[in-house]
Amino acid sequence: MIMVDCLLVGFNDSDFGAYVNSVKKMGEDSGAFQDLRLAYVDHDGKPYRALDVLTEFHNEVSAGPPAHFHNSDFLWPVITSLGTYLHRAGCTFDYVNLFHLEKDKLREKLASQDVLTVAITTTLYVVAEPIIEIVAFVRKYAPRAKIVIGGPYIANQSKVFSGPDLEAFLDYLGGDIYVIGQEGEKTLARLIKALRSDVGLHNVPNLAYRKGDTFALTPPEVESNPLEENMVDYSLFPSGDFGAFVTTRTAKSCPFSCAFCGFPQRAGKYTYLDLEYVERELDRIKEIPSVSTVTFIDDTFNVPKVRFREILRMMIRKDYGFHWNCFYRSDHGDAETIKLMRDAGCEGVFLGVESGSDAMLKTMNKTARRRDYLSALEVLNDAGISSYASLIVGFPGETPDTVAETVSLIEEGRPEFYRAQLWYCDRITPIWGKRNEYGIRGAGFNWSHNTMSSATATEIIYDLFTSITGSIWLPQFGFEQWSVFYLQRKGMAKEQIKTFLRNFNAAIADQLAHPGRFEISPQILPALKESCRF
Repeated sequence: MIMVDCLLVGFNDSDFGAYVNSVKKMGEDSGAFQDLRLAYVDHDGKPYRALDVLTEFHNEVSAGPPAHFHNSDFLWPVITSLGTYLHRAGCTFDYVNLFHLEKDKLREKLASQDVLTVAITTTLYVVAEPIIEIVAFVRKYAPRAKIVIGGPYIANQSKVFSGPDLEAFLDYLGGDIYVIGQEGEKTLARLIKALRSDVGLHNVPNLAYRKGDTFALTPPEVESNPLEENMVDYSLFPSGDFGAFVTTRTAKSCPFSCAFCGFPQRAGKYTYLDLEYVERELDRIKEIPSVSTVTFIDDTFNVPKVRFREILRMMIRKDYGFHWNCFYRSDHGDAETIKLMRDAGCEGVFLGVESGSDAMLKTMNKTARRRDYLSALEVLNDAGISSYASLIVGFPGETPDTVAETVSLIEEGRPEFYRAQLWYCDRITPIWGKRNEYGIRGAGFNWSHNTMSSATATEIIYDLFTSITGSIWLPQFGFEQWSVFYLQRKGMAKEQIKTFLRNFNAAIADQLAHPGRFEISPQILPALKESCRF
């Protein structure tokens, strides 16, 4: 039997219907459910996200083999980065990329290999249920394997809970060992070696582990794994596992301090790769024959500006041939930079616009202003680069007048896609330090402050969803900007994708206008089905 130190388990897109029901239990008038409600339609007695609808109707109306369109159709970067780190640390590893689609594969690996640890990553989870499902599965088929759980969800929850409450939460998840910290590659390797040598875990920092009926916590220790020393070794993974997409990053953390965001506090100091390392990374990606699209997940890919232009000129010189997309800071670019992006193969950018009001942008501690977004959007549109404007509604200081400025920005600037999200009141963000000044009460998606409540902000978001005509709403849960590029690689034309989204959004709007309607309207259904034919 093959010995494996660590079996990595990637994303679990568990039953969406169960997720909707769990959020609905918070109250159908809660901010969390109202935010979710703009992302699905009821059909055949259950909620369908955009790509669920596309899969269902495409297979019904189109010839050819059945298709399954989903937002996880790539090899998760947490698998490639953790696997590479473990390999370099002298640990053996295997992996299952998508638990919900590869349960048979995981069962076979657990049965045919002597697995020391199973590591469950939590990068995108906001609730516990997908994690608990994986834990139960592993317990059933590999009861002797130690289950290790780490990542952002665990790090964030460890800040919310402490003492007995934290122990109760960890016990509820069902794991054996928890990696608690912003980075965990070194900790994972150290705990594997401790288990392999049977020397105990008490000397491994950043852990919570079962000890009888309770949990022992080891002392915290700052862990920093420099990007240039931990670049992914793509040769460790079969080329067939990559498909058309690769996700990479050239920086960690963020140099800005937006008042609504706690990411810099969680992620630490902003660092980035020099040009030579970026070139080396792209050279290695180019060697994967199936890859046609690269997503840069740096929060600030175009910062610093000089470095970004050097990267663009290098990409043009090397003529990699793949498309790419990234986050873009509108006040750290100009027309010349955007033209270089076009020539380097950029097909889309994510814009953290947040608001069209300069007063709100100042309160948010954003460095960009309304004029920066309008200027960038004009050049992006002329360059044929797709843009997605992400908005926040309800931040302290928001009023109907500031919302009107946001609407006018979208209608005037005409980003190809947009979405407005309810402000999430996170106590780790800088604005919480001014809660008395703004009269902030409550937390999460249920809050009020001096100028607005979450209930009012939710109503405003519904109005934006139905009234804005110059841009297309992206239903974030299950359909991201990346999904547009993904469907284009699958052969769906951009205009047809837009038509599909308009029809899908119309079906949502119709059900919102008729609360007792749990099927797609017969007036909308034919056009929606036809837009799925390609």
